[in-house]
Amino acid sequence: MAEERDMDKVGQNNFLKKLARHLCNWRTIIPLVIVLLGIGLYFLPQTRLHRAASNQLYAILQDGQVQNLRQLVTADNSTARRIMWQSASPMEAPKVMVRLAGSEEGELRYDAVQDFWADDGSENYQYTALLDNLHPGTEYEYAIIDKDSRSDWHRLKTDSAGQPFKMLIFPDSQSADYSGWQKLAQAAWERNQGAELVVNMGDLVDNGEDSSQWRAWFRGLDNIISQSAFAPVMGNHECYDKNWQMRLPAAYLGYFQTPANGSSKYDRYYYSFDYGAVHFVVLCTSDYELAEFQQDLLAEQLAWLRQDLSSSDKPWKVVLMHRDVLQYRIHNRPERLEGFSEEGVAFMPVFEEFNVDAVLTAHLHTYRNRGHLFQRDSADKGPVYILTGVAGDVRYPNLWIDHALDRVTAPQPENGNYLTMEAAADTLDIRCYLADGTQIDEIKFSLSS
Repeated sequence: MAEERDMDKVGQNNFLKKLARHLCNWRTIIPLVIVLLGIGLYFLPQTRLHRAASNQLYAILQDGQVQNLRQLVTADNSTARRIMWQSASPMEAPKVMVRLAGSEEGELRYDAVQDFWADDGSENYQYTALLDNLHPGTEYEYAIIDKDSRSDWHRLKTDSAGQPFKMLIFPDSQSADYSGWQKLAQAAWERNQGAELVVNMGDLVDNGEDSSQWRAWFRGLDNIISQSAFAPVMGNHECYDKNWQMRLPAAYLGYFQTPANGSSKYDRYYYSFDYGAVHFVVLCTSDYELAEFQQDLLAEQLAWLRQDLSSSDKPWKVVLMHRDVLQYRIHNRPERLEGFSEEGVAFMPVFEEFNVDAVLTAHLHTYRNRGHLFQRDSADKGPVYILTGVAGDVRYPNLWIDHALDRVTAPQPENGNYLTMEAAADTLDIRCYLADGTQIDEIKFSLSS
């Protein structure tokens, strides 16, 4: 028995020596450390520190020089697209290389402009390139190049005016733990990889200054908005600093160079663009949060809205705005009455005047379809109003009391959803799905009906 114990000790010592030699090899220890960090992060509570560590681990595993790659909509998406990304350190001569999908010939190269900015104590080496003079209805692919390095190729499809297309619509994604947002977004994309356009309906993050939340939010859309045109909507949470005081939406405006609107004070707070047979209007409903900085956002936006809608000849007009048009009663708050929000009172007459077809809203983290509303009542004409629901983990169970104008409500308590829109020259089809892909609602429009 003593001899067997001695042999066991020799075997154990040999094993430990081999393990030590193996761990001293950097090719082994780095992957091991990454695995151990990943396991540790999985069990840690979801805090800002957790998000920062998780984001850093993700950056190690990804291409450090091309991060948060995204396509932004332009005013004319049939011939142009804006590409934006961050890098871990300054790039020397960055360009975007574009070619026809599947071809190695006819490459186009576009210079990228560095746009350095800092927020939340973090430095952003950001780059943007406007890809113009593209051909309508064409499948391209693009890559980021810098001297001798090149990123992976990514899909870019230009719009063909009037041709059918599909889009993905995500409600509020603000979260404490963005892993749920990531799971929902990636599952929705897996089911709808042909989507050419992606929208996020505001409150993208819970705190607009928290850079760890922005990086976690981008992770949720990894490999989605690099392949599809993205249209962001500003929410009220984009206008908070880390002390939960109001501030200008610096990070939102830094990350998303959306189409210009001609305003000297509110450029890119609101905007419009065309895609297929649809004219989209993206409104800003954060006038309450921004009131201490600037007072005339609503008045200026209303004047712009009338001019913008009157100039469009597209068959369909769709409005995207964060705050909803209805006011809901709240359980245990008898003083709060059912009715219409300030945004509803201000904007609904303009939507009716210019024959807007659909108005998509968010903010309340609940899905509600109200059907057509005209002069603040149910009707067989007027825009269809859809409150798009919730895609993050901030939920309000048993808070809202049903509104008399609600027609379809998501199953309660709500557990996440997304929408799709399919648009053609004479039809528009909007569907709502739960996170697991179960369809719960559909709204069809036809110019012939």
